[in-house]
Amino acid sequence: MIDWLCRAFGFEVRLKVVADNGRIEHSELSLGDGLIMVGEELSGPARRFQTDRLSPLSARCNTQNLMVFVDDVDSHCETARAAGAQVVAEPELHDYGDGYWADRSYGARDPEGHLWWFTQRVRG
Repeated sequence: MIDWLCRAFGFEVRLKVVADNGRIEHSELSLGDGLIMVGEELSGPARRFQTDRLSPLSARCNTQNLMVFVDDVDSHCETARAAGAQVVAEPELHDYGDGYWADRSYGARDPEGHLWWFTQRVRG
């Protein structure tokens, strides 16, 4: 999944911690000034913080949305689509009025079911 996120969404691996058994225990992926942490599912007695960590496909629901700023949302969308992302909302302008901002954004679902929003600020 880490390789897919890099190929489809343009992240770069900053850190990857692999256990002796090959399990990804922790990773840090960067895109521009942003950073996300990605790890494998973990549930049952081995879980941490009394919380199971499941993908939306395993949990059968979406529990969060991620929003990431990019420089060219249309190009980013086409790269993600070509890599197999399910585009759930095509790039569209969202204008909040003269006193606020305007963004061009699209939504995509990754193979594990996470919902992502990629946004380009067009007026600050």
